[in-house]
Amino acid sequence: MNKVDAYRDSIKGRKVLVVGLGKSGKAAVRALKALGAVVAVQDSATPDKVDPELLEYLVNENIERYLGEVPSPVTEFDSFVLSPGVPTYLDWIIEAREAGVEIMGELELAYRISRGRYVAITGTNGKTTTTTLVGEIFKESGRKTSVVGNIGNAVVAAAVDSTEEDWMVAEVSSFQLETTSEFRPVVSAILNLTPDHLNRHKTMEAYGAAKAMVYANQDENDYLVVNADDEASMKLAEGCKAKLVPFSRKKELDFGAYLCDGTLVIRDEEGASKEICEASDLRIIGDHNIENALAAAAVAFFAGIDMAVISKAIKEFPGVEHRIEYCGIVNGAQYYNDSKGTNVDAAVIALKALKENIILIAGGDGKAQDFTELAKALEGKVKALVLLGRDAPVIEKSAREQGFNNIYTEKDMDACVRKAMELSKPGDKVLLSPACASWDMYPSYEHRGRHFKSCVEELLK
Repeated sequence: MNKVDAYRDSIKGRKVLVVGLGKSGKAAVRALKALGAVVAVQDSATPDKVDPELLEYLVNENIERYLGEVPSPVTEFDSFVLSPGVPTYLDWIIEAREAGVEIMGELELAYRISRGRYVAITGTNGKTTTTTLVGEIFKESGRKTSVVGNIGNAVVAAAVDSTEEDWMVAEVSSFQLETTSEFRPVVSAILNLTPDHLNRHKTMEAYGAAKAMVYANQDENDYLVVNADDEASMKLAEGCKAKLVPFSRKKELDFGAYLCDGTLVIRDEEGASKEICEASDLRIIGDHNIENALAAAAVAFFAGIDMAVISKAIKEFPGVEHRIEYCGIVNGAQYYNDSKGTNVDAAVIALKALKENIILIAGGDGKAQDFTELAKALEGKVKALVLLGRDAPVIEKSAREQGFNNIYTEKDMDACVRKAMELSKPGDKVLLSPACASWDMYPSYEHRGRHFKSCVEELLK
């Protein structure tokens, strides 16, 4: 019996508590039930706040429920499976770990029960675009591919019925990685590392350590694709046992993926150069998307995909929803949805991509970030700043400290879009790039982005 089948067999009758009933938690419950575990659930929401259909399922399946409360004693469980949004530092989870209860996340569970192979992409920014592009390349090659993880599709849902022919192309966050122990992708990637989620991780060192788990179990038969232009990423990759594959937008490399005179190139382990495409062939805009394309090409190439397939998929890739997504023209001004820009660095990247004459809509849950770099980036690019959400005053303070004073604060997205229309002139660009999480006003950045687009559609009527 192989390792995966042995683990699947060991789950039968095992008492497992799934903590958190979001998308990944619900998928973990169903997977564990299918594998014969004795499943219980915990969520901070009280029964009246839980989705009625989910509650009905839990009741009908006779699943023990701790809703709005924690189990006691915690030692009655063999394992906890944590959803990504659940901090590992909660007192009762620490108590369980110290008592010998195994603590893992949904990603780790998925890996242990999966018969397929993994590609894992992490970094502060660019994960969704790069992961989606890698998924398109894999599909174009004919491989049986599931694009999963932080991108919105639970890993465990794809893993439970996987075969040896399956490839899981996973966007993996620091929250998912910090609860792994055996997770080992064939190819991993670290795109960049800038401050984010410090309200959860507390320090950049802890945040980086979580990201580094993406390669912790790789060996010399595996590959780690890493941004050679980002000092923090290169430092994070030190000590990695996998073959290091650098990518660079700024310099030619002896090995890896790079931009040379406007052409995206891969140089293989024998030193042979292979052209991917011209930068001008890309349908996704901005220097950051050249980097994303280089990373995706490197991941696919070192996963064994033919260069012609890689080139075709990259040239045809239209981009992803909520990442500098073009939404239309109103009174001569272009509107862009960058709701996926949930941190300062992502918003600055979007400003650089659109260059000038920007009316920026920003704000939300700032995750304890310093907004100074965003404030500095406004000069010469942003004509007006329209703010909303909990941390709008924090962003306004940073902007005024940098001498930017054309600032408006509105109560909601509808008002922000109307204000932006009032301020805009033909040739301007209205950009939603919040530099913040959405959780103070929306369940997710997707909900926020779709609301922005619906507001723009109203203007178009």
